[in-house]
Amino acid sequence: MKPSCNREKGEMREMTMYVGVTDMFHKEVRSYNEWNRYAAIAEKQHQRVVSCKRDSAALQVLVSSDEPFLLAANADTLFWKGGALNIARVEVAIEGAAVQPDVKLIGFMRDDDGTPKADLLLEDAHLRVEARQVQPVWVELTADEAMIAGTYHGRVRLFTHHMFADEQCAGECAFEWVVAEETLPEAKDYRFYLDLWQHSSNIARKYKTGLWTEEHFAVLDAYLDSMSKLGQKAVTVVVSEVPWSGQMSHNDRDPSDLFEYSIVSAQKAADGTFRYDFSALDRYIELGEKHGISREIEVFGLLNIWQDPHAGYGALAEGAPDAIRVRYYDETSGTYRFMREESELRAYVQALEGHFTSTGRMERVRILADEPADYDLFNKKLAWLRQAAPAFKYKVAINHAEFVEKGMEGVSDYVPSFYCVVKEHERLMEQRPSIDGTLLYYVCCSPDRPNTFLGSPAMESRLVAWYVEQLGLDGFLRWNYTVWPDQPLEKLAYRSEIWKAGDTNFVYPGPLGKPLLSLRYKWLQRGIRDFELMQLLKERGEGERVKAALERVFRYKRLADCDPDRRANAESMYSLNAADYDELLLGGAKRG
Repeated sequence: MKPSCNREKGEMREMTMYVGVTDMFHKEVRSYNEWNRYAAIAEKQHQRVVSCKRDSAALQVLVSSDEPFLLAANADTLFWKGGALNIARVEVAIEGAAVQPDVKLIGFMRDDDGTPKADLLLEDAHLRVEARQVQPVWVELTADEAMIAGTYHGRVRLFTHHMFADEQCAGECAFEWVVAEETLPEAKDYRFYLDLWQHSSNIARKYKTGLWTEEHFAVLDAYLDSMSKLGQKAVTVVVSEVPWSGQMSHNDRDPSDLFEYSIVSAQKAADGTFRYDFSALDRYIELGEKHGISREIEVFGLLNIWQDPHAGYGALAEGAPDAIRVRYYDETSGTYRFMREESELRAYVQALEGHFTSTGRMERVRILADEPADYDLFNKKLAWLRQAAPAFKYKVAINHAEFVEKGMEGVSDYVPSFYCVVKEHERLMEQRPSIDGTLLYYVCCSPDRPNTFLGSPAMESRLVAWYVEQLGLDGFLRWNYTVWPDQPLEKLAYRSEIWKAGDTNFVYPGPLGKPLLSLRYKWLQRGIRDFELMQLLKERGEGERVKAALERVFRYKRLADCDPDRRANAESMYSLNAADYDELLLGGAKRG
């Protein structure tokens, strides 16, 4: 109980504070009836979290009051700019471990229906909390490889004070942190094949750096660093102009700028010869290598370009089967133009092939095709590229197993949609031996479930990697790391009839040129680390432990039962209880 000031009467009166702890997969949703539930957090007085070594565990602290207050995540001196206001401070301590907890306030984003839902991990050290609102706080504990396995005891305390009064403890909760014996590999060595596409032009727009400037690369450095902590395998480079035609934003009533531009510049001399500047391309690839993202160089803009000829987004070069758009500076006229001759495009593709070969990177290069629909037309486009530059290999995101079954010369990596994997799993597995590279799956604006939308059950982000193990695949692809609409921190919802809120991003544009991570990012990371543990267990002959975990988590009897077209509810397909997943880690932990 703390005194609070009644400004009108100049009196001090009691303010009741509530504090509780819950698991990391809690998703706080603000609604009009919060008054009916906010006090229930006081019942959440104990929580158990679990991790391996070279891993982390997390929980959430829930704080509320019957009066407005200022909540702080650190011990800095703090006063409210609007005058006298009660201050609350969260403190987290661990016994017997030299670990500094990472404490972050959690911010809210509005879903498509206008409901605020917890998602952002804020860099703000404090924020104002209104009366009768529940404010979640993220607490993460990291165990390095030298940490001794066992159970560590921790506590969360809430201190409050008013103006210059002494702090008092307004509530206390306990938690256990169980550290298992296993040590996970470093993220760069994860076996889970994660491919989250990067949209570098959108990052430049949000930070107003200009394209491929020193400032732009400094921001890209921070974003690649965040991806490396997930075990990202591929760097994304765009080598022609607007290959997705701005995601067709011209069809939207209130369009956002989603155009992606080429990282390669071209110049045409007076004698008709072209010169290409690959310096930004090389620098970005090297930046990825610096962060351990060095398995794949995925190249967009040469295959299956998105077109809308009626709106002006069609092919430019007669005789070329695809709509590759290459802009160049013409020295003779002093103007910028686009290549309009098939021979010019062919020479450009060959120059790219030569550059990747000369820099020793060709084995890592994959030319990406995003959701080709017509098999015969796609093969025609593919044949043109293969004839122009036979050294390239290809990777295709597809909706139908037909593309794998019939085969496409030069395609080494396939990424069927979740729909396709579930509906045609047997056919895909029969074709698996014929696939030279990786076999991933993807979700995008569909299916409704499972997915990683703002409104998706929290556990579905963790399930991303569990499905890879269950389905016998190599990894996961998603298009959406930073495809923000124009003002993502003010309004995340965009094109809601197709893209549900959260479909476009796992992180947000944060201050100081760094991303703000989301709860969905953290939940995805937890699932990937679960996958890595599964691989370690299978290697040392504990496959039954993995099998038992999968059986505990997945509720369906046949794969067809999780076909999204069945529209089954989440609980009938998989567990939403974090403890069912954590048993995988606890199997190797010293309890007590």
